[in-house]
Amino acid sequence: MELSSLLHDLHLSSSSVKPRPSSSLPPITELLSRLQEKLSGASSDSEASSLIGRVERLFQTADPCWLFSANGDEEWAELQAAYGALVGALIGCAALPPCEDDCGSLPASAYRSVPGRAGPVCSALAALLRTLGNAGCPTGLLLAVAAPVCVFAVTHSQDQVWTSSSSRAAAQSLQEVLLRAGGWRDSAHLLMGDKRREGQGGEEGGRSRGVLGGILDVLQPQLTKDSWQRCEAVKLVFSWTLLQVTRPSLSPHLSHLLPPSLLLNDHYRPENCILGVHCLHHIVLNTPAADLCQFNRAEVLYQALFKHLYTSETAVIQPVLSCLLDLLVVLEKPPSSLGPSSSRRTSCRHDDVLRLVLTHMEAEQKVALRRVYAAALPLYIDRMGVAVCRHLRQVEWVVLGYLEVRDPPEETSRLNILEVLKMTTRAAWPRMACRVDVLLRCLLKLLVAVSSDSGLSVSVRQTLMNQTCLCLKLLDGCCHGDVQRLLQQVDSSCCSAEVLSCLATVTVMNS
Repeated sequence: MELSSLLHDLHLSSSSVKPRPSSSLPPITELLSRLQEKLSGASSDSEASSLIGRVERLFQTADPCWLFSANGDEEWAELQAAYGALVGALIGCAALPPCEDDCGSLPASAYRSVPGRAGPVCSALAALLRTLGNAGCPTGLLLAVAAPVCVFAVTHSQDQVWTSSSSRAAAQSLQEVLLRAGGWRDSAHLLMGDKRREGQGGEEGGRSRGVLGGILDVLQPQLTKDSWQRCEAVKLVFSWTLLQVTRPSLSPHLSHLLPPSLLLNDHYRPENCILGVHCLHHIVLNTPAADLCQFNRAEVLYQALFKHLYTSETAVIQPVLSCLLDLLVVLEKPPSSLGPSSSRRTSCRHDDVLRLVLTHMEAEQKVALRRVYAAALPLYIDRMGVAVCRHLRQVEWVVLGYLEVRDPPEETSRLNILEVLKMTTRAAWPRMACRVDVLLRCLLKLLVAVSSDSGLSVSVRQTLMNQTCLCLKLLDGCCHGDVQRLLQQVDSSCCSAEVLSCLATVTVMNS
């Protein structure tokens, strides 16, 4: 009776009430078209909710042979278009309200009705997918609806103001139904497909296809410079999609993935900027260097990231420094890998980044930002190799400044700076002898300060002192035993037994 009542309400004649194919039933495309019109023209939430419920029951009870009946390529194309339009209408019933300007956010009250509308839509779409999966229809029909369904499910599975616990559960259940319907293992497989089997013909090859291209087609109109801020969800769906795509599937879609990532990266709000940097870093890690260098893309990325080094936002600087480190090896060979030639003496982008980082480190007072800089610096010093000689004066100032300042409770900044000093001493040892006097005084002050600092745990204190002693040993090797002779002149009455014990290990090891 449900089917007969629905057809009657839609003014489509039927003399049969049984859910089975019959000459008296109208073409399914005609029914889908009328349903799409009704859903799009619903004047109230209650009317839309009633229609969505009836659509769900239609997919649950009607004969699949009628629901998915088509003969020939033209009819299949028409059927796919009809289901695509109906799915779009269903999704539109739970669409997020657009922002009226470029602020990119609305008050929570604007989304109050969205979770209640998203749940029934998820149920109706899940019913369609179950029937599709069980009916064994050609995969073209499933692929036609999979992309918009995936975008909808990801939008409403986010822990955001437009979702509730029940709507998130419904969206996550819809994602699981979608994976089962297409035989995809997980979300990454859904996006990328199986490249090894994609070339096979027939159903096997069709079910190995991913829907990344389809999802990007759905998102593309909302990812332009003028429109991406009008919907809060679009950036989250885009980043969710991008961050699951790896080599070699990412490179063919680079032209669609890079511009939105750059838009996010360039935004003034830190949360958007951070999201953009993460997207760019993922692209750098999962794209061949040749593809990144094509059309000068790598240089564009470098300039977009380099400007962030002038910010004082700790949450932005940290991912930027990490991304730049991986991008620089795409643009040029690391200075540490170059042979003894004139090219090693030529300043490069590595130098530009390190010089600016050291400049900011010298004047930085924020503890959180100092920790970020100190954590990143050893990686850059290691990348420079002997070319760090070009920056020895700045490195010395940073080492002296950071070792003087406490960083409890873990003393991560001091430990990282000691690592910087060790790397620099090993790489540029011929240039360190003239700096031994200043560095020796600093390291001795550090030993005395740490040994008397009751706020440090025993393990942290011991680690600091051990690393300091190792720096002393390396400096002694640079100046042919001068440090050892100077340490023997230390007044034992001014030092604790713990400090003297550490100094003794230096003199013993180098004697």
